[in-house]
Amino acid sequence: MITHRWNPAKAALNLANHGLPFELAEVLFTGPVQEVTDTRRGYGEVRIQAYGRINGRLFQCVFTWRDEGRTRWIISFRKANKREERRYG
Repeated sequence: MITHRWNPAKAALNLANHGLPFELAEVLFTGPVQEVTDTRRGYGEVRIQAYGRINGRLFQCVFTWRDEGRTRWIISFRKANKREERRYG
């Protein structure tokens, strides 16, 4: 079973910036998602951008795998922008 975890301070910052709790990101993974490896920077870890719909709206969740693939470590969660809607919507 896959669990979801995150840094509480980062979750609070995401809530302030995007109005979305990380708990809602868990719902994203109950349906189909498209995953893209984020290669824009050298993060020191493999980061994945996941795109999926919640109630018809496209969202993006950035995460990395932890605990040998048993935990999604959520880094950010937000509504997809128009460019992402065209590409992944």
